[in-house]
Amino acid sequence: MIRVLVADDEALMRVGIRLILENADDIEVVAEAGDGLEAAAACRTQDIDVALLDIQMPTRDGIAAAEDIARLSPRTCVVMLTAFGEEASVTRALRAGASGFLLKDTGPAELIRAVQLAAKGEPVLAPRITRQLLERHVRSGRDTEAAVRRIEELTPAERDVLRLLGTGLSNAEIADQLYMSAGTVKAHISRILTRTGCANRVQAAVLAHDAGLLTDC
Repeated sequence: MIRVLVADDEALMRVGIRLILENADDIEVVAEAGDGLEAAAACRTQDIDVALLDIQMPTRDGIAAAEDIARLSPRTCVVMLTAFGEEASVTRALRAGASGFLLKDTGPAELIRAVQLAAKGEPVLAPRITRQLLERHVRSGRDTEAAVRRIEELTPAERDVLRLLGTGLSNAEIADQLYMSAGTVKAHISRILTRTGCANRVQAAVLAHDAGLLTDC
């Protein structure tokens, strides 16, 4: 079972997400939280696979909670719930270690699928959020030279995987493109994160963009 935490300061939102997720046979909502402090405490004391965190919460917001969870429970995958137009918050969440972003108007089937993918270490990026993030990143400028240095130790195969990861493809899609097994792609991504110092796939995707790997995509 995929053990999930739902954190949102609106009780009705938490109930709605719980009802949707518990329609899936392989998902169990084991904890709820109304603010970031409660969310971090739950991840510290319970075995949580995926934490769904609202960005805007009282006491300690979702971004601060993501930082706490990354430190206290690094095995927990953090997926942020955000409203359209909050690209500045998305950038901050990325730096805090969040590995996925979903819009609050995400449909039930997509929400369930996103949690299942997150539990497997797959990317969870709402397309509109991805566009916002990259557009903002481009506007703020990029340090291409530093990014190129960070990928110098990657093998040609790892660079190919990083390039396709940067386009938002899943492990299975990358495997199809490069004629590899999904397990091989997963192993490559693990080494890429270690060698480049990226905390998650989203940071790796931004690095691929900064290093110019997406020029031909």
